[in-house]
Amino acid sequence: MSDQALLVMDFQPVVLQAVGGDESPALAAAVAAVDAARASNVPVVLVRVAFRPGYPEVNPSNKGMAPLAGYGDAFLETEPATAVHSALGGGAEDFVVTKRRVSAFAGTDLGSLLRGLGVSRLVLAGVVTSGVVLSTVRHAADADFGITVLSDACADTDEEVHRVLMEKVFPGQADVVSAKEWIASL
Repeated sequence: MSDQALLVMDFQPVVLQAVGGDESPALAAAVAAVDAARASNVPVVLVRVAFRPGYPEVNPSNKGMAPLAGYGDAFLETEPATAVHSALGGGAEDFVVTKRRVSAFAGTDLGSLLRGLGVSRLVLAGVVTSGVVLSTVRHAADADFGITVLSDACADTDEEVHRVLMEKVFPGQADVVSAKEWIASL
């Protein structure tokens, strides 16, 4: 088993629509990374954001999460739009983590799963860059993981924010490479 794992975060129809939907270049890059990871026996962890009916996990004082409750059923865990995008497959060998916060780690069993798999290096792909990717990079760095961010397998609703994170913020805690570069390193 590899010492690294590929985390593919929030690639769900309900989230992807904000960055181009099925036509998002980030989705295509993530699919290529997932295919390469599976072929190289790198564990794939598919992370999704979803809530119970009534959004009991969402505190109205949380500026980032509270607006999601206003989308009606769109972010409920039972809705097809919150499932991991079908282009990513979701094979039996993959792991699915459902989160109820921005970071892939907050309130989930992701840390336990990664320790159980013997993972010390994370490769991240996600939508949106200023949300799940940023929060997960910060948490993973504090947890002493080596981190690689796949720049083209991430997207944000604000291209300038995406650029600043990739060029100025993330390099302080992660290697930032394209999916193609990472695939070539396997």
